[in-house]
Amino acid sequence: MRDWHPLVHPNDLELVNTLWMRSVETGDAFEVEHRILRADGVYRWFDVRGLPLRETDGRIARWYLLFADVDERRRAEEKLRRSEAYLFEAQKLSHTGSFGWDVSSGEIYWSPETFRIFEYDRTIKPTLALALLRVHPDDRELVQQIIDRVSSERDDFDVEYRLLMTNGSVKHLHVVARALETSSGSLEFVGAVTDVTEAKEAQQALRQSESYLADAQRLTHTGSWAWQVAGGHAVHLSEEWYRIYGFEPEEGLAAWEKRLLRIHPEDQAKWQEATRRAIRAKSDYEMEARILLRDDTVRYIHTVGHPVLSASGDVVQFMGSTMDISAGRHAENNLRRSEERLLEAQGLSHTGSWQLDVASGVVIVSPEIHRIFGSSPDEAASDPEFWFNRLHPEDRKRVPELFEKSLIQKLDYRADYRIVLPDGTVKHLHSIGHPILDESGDFVEFIGTTADVTEARQAEEKIRQSEKELRQLLDLTPLHITEFGPGGSPLYNNRAALDYHGLTLAQWRGADLHTLLHAQDADRVQSEGPGKFLSGTPFEMEVRLKRKDGQYHWFFVRFNPIRDEQGRLIRWYAAATDIEDRKQVEQRLQNENVALREEIDRASMFEEIVGISPALHAVLSRVSKVAPTDSTVLITGETGTGKELIARAVHKRSQRSVRAFVSVNCAAIPRDLIASELFGHEKGAFTGATQRRLGRFELAEGGTIFLDEVGELPAETQIALLRVLQEHEFERVGGTGSIRTNVRVIAATNRDLEAAIPAGVFRSDLFYRLNVFPIEVPPLRERREDIPVLVEYFIDRYARKAGKSFEAVSKKSLDLLRSYPWPGNIRELQNVVERSVIVCDAENFSVDESWLSRQPHVTTPKSDLGLSRKPAAKEKEIIEAALRECGGRVSGPLGAAAKLGIPGSTLESKIKSLKINKHRFKTADPSVNRV
Repeated sequence: MRDWHPLVHPNDLELVNTLWMRSVETGDAFEVEHRILRADGVYRWFDVRGLPLRETDGRIARWYLLFADVDERRRAEEKLRRSEAYLFEAQKLSHTGSFGWDVSSGEIYWSPETFRIFEYDRTIKPTLALALLRVHPDDRELVQQIIDRVSSERDDFDVEYRLLMTNGSVKHLHVVARALETSSGSLEFVGAVTDVTEAKEAQQALRQSESYLADAQRLTHTGSWAWQVAGGHAVHLSEEWYRIYGFEPEEGLAAWEKRLLRIHPEDQAKWQEATRRAIRAKSDYEMEARILLRDDTVRYIHTVGHPVLSASGDVVQFMGSTMDISAGRHAENNLRRSEERLLEAQGLSHTGSWQLDVASGVVIVSPEIHRIFGSSPDEAASDPEFWFNRLHPEDRKRVPELFEKSLIQKLDYRADYRIVLPDGTVKHLHSIGHPILDESGDFVEFIGTTADVTEARQAEEKIRQSEKELRQLLDLTPLHITEFGPGGSPLYNNRAALDYHGLTLAQWRGADLHTLLHAQDADRVQSEGPGKFLSGTPFEMEVRLKRKDGQYHWFFVRFNPIRDEQGRLIRWYAAATDIEDRKQVEQRLQNENVALREEIDRASMFEEIVGISPALHAVLSRVSKVAPTDSTVLITGETGTGKELIARAVHKRSQRSVRAFVSVNCAAIPRDLIASELFGHEKGAFTGATQRRLGRFELAEGGTIFLDEVGELPAETQIALLRVLQEHEFERVGGTGSIRTNVRVIAATNRDLEAAIPAGVFRSDLFYRLNVFPIEVPPLRERREDIPVLVEYFIDRYARKAGKSFEAVSKKSLDLLRSYPWPGNIRELQNVVERSVIVCDAENFSVDESWLSRQPHVTTPKSDLGLSRKPAAKEKEIIEAALRECGGRVSGPLGAAAKLGIPGSTLESKIKSLKINKHRFKTADPSVNRV
């Protein structure tokens, strides 16, 4: 053993001695791997096992040591660890993780980069449920369907979907996997997960720039197109394409087939062969040709096409552009060739990779590095000094110092510098390096990439020039284009916006931007704006902007962030579109919808004017005469005669029929609220007015307003209504400005307004303004010829609802209905028929005579005691007293409405608005309260 120990590697000696001494003491076998010096002075790894041989009494007689050379295995393991390190760094740089999934066992393997993409701790065991937990809710069903399908069909899959992270951010993933069958026949999937969020965001930025494409095509004389391979028909033709080929846009996509007739005969064969070849090879095509316009003018065009492939790799479409190159053709040919080279350069990354072995100093480079540096593999390119010797004199000190610092501190290396080739050519390069450390933290290798960014540097100068030209272009657009700093500070406004505000650019930059907004919008922007700018995501809002004449217009504003290559927010751009006309249309539609909803809520007493009597025909004749005019109409008649239906007939036959018909029961609204109900109120006009409310006149703008029970209006409201009829204007309650109105007024009453004038309860001037064209609706007792027709109409209406059918009407019942005076007019007839349909089970329709015999004939309504002109408390007291006397009954000859001299529907509305509980006055016989 003393001879053996000097052969053990010094770094392993302590471990070997420790194990040996412990085994001698315990008598247990041992095993250890360590390095042993070979005769040629080279250390090799051995697996050493110590086994004791014991006597019969248990004492150790000998120790046997077994040596197995495992040097090659150990070196292979080291190489494997290094490869894994390369793979880890490659996945990190490309944002691509790997995974494995055993379908039968559910076991899943994730690489470290996959854990980072899903933002899970690497100590967590990955499962399918864990992966699905991060899937965006809108994509979860799609992902589950793909999992189910590939599991059953044992098929590869390629899918893109989103992840919703815990902080609310969204990631876009591209997942590719291959299905494999193990030796045991079970199914496994092996694949890669790539974070393509940055690419998706770039696509979104591209879509946002499409709004400039139309102007760009016009300025550059370039039209775009797309055509379907199957059938050869076009699916998209831009407006500029039509101009180039001499077609009108109205000719539509059919112009695509006609274009072949425009191609010069000498160029047609070349044209057709180019497209056929592109279809076969699934490749781009590019050509120049001449076209003959209708006036025999020859035009030179340049066309570029690109294939669009399906998921199976078949060519589905070609999309591309056609440029008019007639002017300066030779110069543009040179420019086109330059652009083609630039497109090819964009398709390639111009990036080479390199690897530096720290111990030996040997540099291994890819072929692209030789192309960039103008070197060849035959040169002494493996020497690091060779590469530094190519540095530009001004960078020769700085770059090696950066590289040396990264080596010493074991940090990433990043440098932008120039090189000078032997022919004097100067190139701009961008290099990135990353250190590879072993398990003990020692520097093993330095790997990285070097990109030729010469063209990018040259392009930056062109971009600066283009930005100047873009500013000029933005000044020509009618949209308001505004540029802000990352935090929302104002930088630039185009000419259209400055002219709108009446400011210079310097004045706009120095102004408080909130003063250019409507006060209500300024508060909202001030509270929401900073957070939206900090979020860094696109957003939209609608605001009112102040014009130089002090007027406000609604604008729809889109805000879009601009980021640099590192993803840092550098600018905000806003595009504002004037939507004032749309807002006005929306407001008008909203007003009409409000009115329509309120009208739907009020079911009319019947849907059609039914009757054949001369009295009814006389009324309808007057309706047909006055309807086409804009004259004010006053409809009089007893309650239940259908005055509102006549008003609707006037509206439907008028030129205002397409606009709103707004009905107001003046007796059903408390006197305190009638002015607000008719003319609206401003926010804070009275207690409870928490926001502006539009009145019925504004809702009826351009249409008709029907004022039912107009005789119940309070005196102050009569004055305001008179102003509307005379001046066609009014003021909201609490408002300071007059509002013009274009509304036709139709009024109705069952009272004698002429008799109310001497009594001082109705203004004479208002009466004469309303009574321009009077229409008196006759009571049902004066149009008995209509009773059979109305009975038939109501039977059909309610029988269908009840699911019943009647053969005929009982002659006795019909005679009874004809002879009855109908004090409640058509409304009462309607109620009697409806009740009879419910209770009648015979084939012939009949009416219970007792329902009519107890109802006395009331020809004229009683005075309503001036309810609407009394305080609400007094009005409530009068109504409750009437209900108490009538046993809680509202309608009918014995009801409280008849006692008070007002329609039953009006009394019901007042009971509801005054919150009266009519049920507490109910009695079995109302006569007990009439002693």
